[in-house]
Amino acid sequence: MFGMFRNRRRERLRSQPFPHSWLDIIKKNVPIFNRLPQADQRELQEHIQVFLAEKFFEGCGGLELTEEIKVTIAAQACLLLLHRETGYYPRLITILVYPHAYVAKGIQPIGGGAVLEFETARLGEAWKDGVVVLSWDDVRQGASDLHDGHNVVLHEFAHQLDQQDGSADGAPILEHHSQYVTWARVLSHEYDQLRRDTEQGRTDVLDEYGATNPAEFFAVATECFFEKPIPLRRKHPRLYEELKAYYRQDPASLVSS
Repeated sequence: MFGMFRNRRRERLRSQPFPHSWLDIIKKNVPIFNRLPQADQRELQEHIQVFLAEKFFEGCGGLELTEEIKVTIAAQACLLLLHRETGYYPRLITILVYPHAYVAKGIQPIGGGAVLEFETARLGEAWKDGVVVLSWDDVRQGASDLHDGHNVVLHEFAHQLDQQDGSADGAPILEHHSQYVTWARVLSHEYDQLRRDTEQGRTDVLDEYGATNPAEFFAVATECFFEKPIPLRRKHPRLYEELKAYYRQDPASLVSS
């Protein structure tokens, strides 16, 4: 019963006129939007309306939340939802936004039951308990440069997709069970290759941070898929095809080679 009411509410939200001020923000701050076919632009706008109605934003570190901040983040997060059945990141409740890169504490086991505590600057995080953390400066920078392969929103929301089944393992929920075999084979091979390249100092279109673990590899590959689609397709055609099938999008077809 709850699901029926939720779906009706979402349909009402998607049918509402899209605010002109939001569209102006997207066109200015998220230039990838301008590449999309008109039908995809409209679908993205519908997803944004639902996303903003259902997710809670909180400013941190003295940041005052604005319409620009929320719409810019929502547009990029919803790009990953096009053409697919979506629950709108059902595990996600809150997006925390800092004005700049923020400092977070980390713990690393060093053996014998001891741990090393340290602090590190971060641009974003995706927690399993329903929280995404983002740096507004890096959100804007990542969205504005379509060619650097770095986009903190795409990265952290790829983690949300990955964690939707409860595990952060680089394997999001796929439409058909049979897809998991090919997905595991291709992404494992590509991940292992990136690890070898990183260890030997060889550069790749994929950022070396993707060699950290399979979850980070999927997030880095997602950034590259949308921001460097032609180089990714050229150098890693099997990986590109897996991401193309999962996201049901072909970013390379929207970019001049």
